[in-house]
Amino acid sequence: MRKLGFKTWLQQPLWLLLFCCFSSTAQQQQQELAELQQQIQLTEREVKQQKKQLDQAEKKLQQSDRDLAQASIELNKTEQQRDAIVQRQQQLHTEQQQYQQQLTQQTELLAAQVKSAHQLGQHDYSQMLLNQQDAAKLERVLTYYQYFNQARLKQLASINATLAQLQQIEAELVEKQQQLTASLSKLLQQQQLLNSAKQTQQQAVARLQTTLQKQGKQLDYLKQNEASLQDTLEKLARLAQQAKELNGLTKQKGQLSWPIKGNVSQQFGQSRQGGMSSRGIIIQTVEGAAIKAVADGQVIYADWLKGYGWVIVLDHGAGFMSLYGHNQSLLKQPGSRITAGETIAAAGMSGGQASAGLYFEIRNKGEAVNPINWLNKQK
Repeated sequence: MRKLGFKTWLQQPLWLLLFCCFSSTAQQQQQELAELQQQIQLTEREVKQQKKQLDQAEKKLQQSDRDLAQASIELNKTEQQRDAIVQRQQQLHTEQQQYQQQLTQQTELLAAQVKSAHQLGQHDYSQMLLNQQDAAKLERVLTYYQYFNQARLKQLASINATLAQLQQIEAELVEKQQQLTASLSKLLQQQQLLNSAKQTQQQAVARLQTTLQKQGKQLDYLKQNEASLQDTLEKLARLAQQAKELNGLTKQKGQLSWPIKGNVSQQFGQSRQGGMSSRGIIIQTVEGAAIKAVADGQVIYADWLKGYGWVIVLDHGAGFMSLYGHNQSLLKQPGSRITAGETIAAAGMSGGQASAGLYFEIRNKGEAVNPINWLNKQK
C-alpha cells in the first residue's frame, strides 16, 4: 500500500469536510425551496378560496337586490290596483246617490200623476162622454185622459230603468269589495315578501363587508367598482343618441331641482372608506322614496352595476349625463324619454349599502363635476 504524503494526508479530510458542508447546504436549500413552493401553492389556494368567497358574496348581494326590486315593483302595482278599486267604489257610491235622488223625484212625480188621475176618476168617465154635446170638447177630454195614461207609463218606465241602474251599481259594488279584499290580502303577502327580501339584502351586505374586511380588500373593491362605472359611462357616452332638442345642462347650472329631498351624507371629492375620493354625492332618504329626473333627458342605462346597485343614467345632450345609484327599483327602461321632475326610480340601499340613500353624479363629457354647483339652493 502506497504511503500518503503529509500534505496529501492533510488535504484529504479537509476536502471531505468541505464536501459534507456543501452537501448539507444544498439539501437545506432544496428543503427550503420545497417549503417555499408549498407555501406558494397554499397561498394560491387561499387566494382562489377568497376570490370564490367574494364572488359568492357579490352574487348573493346582486340576487338579493334583484329580489327586493321585484318585490317592490309588485307591491307598487298592487297598491295602484287597490287605489283604482277604491276610486271606482267612490264613483259608484256617487252614482248610487244620484240615482236614488232621481228615483225619489220620479216616484213623487208618479204619485202626483196618480193623484190627479184619481181626482178625475171620481167622475163617471162614460157620463162625461155622453154629456159632451160639442165634438171638439169631447176630443179634448179624450186627449187629456190619453196624456195622463202615457205620462204614467213613461214615468213607470223611467222608474224601472233607474231601479235597474241601481241594481247594476250594487252588484258592481259587491264585486269591487271582493276585489278590494283580495287586493288587501295580496298586499299583506307582498309586504311580507318585501320585508323578507330586505332582511336577505342586509345579510348579503353584512356578508360582503365581512369578506372584504377579512381579506383587507376594501380599497381594491372600491377601485374595481369605480373602474367598472367609468368604463360603463365611457361606453354610454360613445353610444348615446343625443336628440337635437336636448341641449345639455349649461344654461341650467345652479337651477336644477334636487332628485330627492334629504341631507347630503357624502360630499363630492370627500374621502370614502378605503381612501378614494367620491365622484358624486350621497343624499340620505328612506326606502321607496321617489327619485326624480333633474332635467329633461333620455334613459341610456338602467341595470344593476357592481358597487352601485340599481343604476339609471340619463343623457341630457351636449355631453351631459346624470347618474342615480343605490336604488331599490327602476321605473324606466332604456330609450324612454324623460321630463324634468318625472319619477324614474324608487330609493333604496342596493349595491351593498348599510342605509338608504341616493348616489348622484353629473358628468360633462365624461368628467365628473360637483353636483352641488348645478343643483338649486332650495332642496
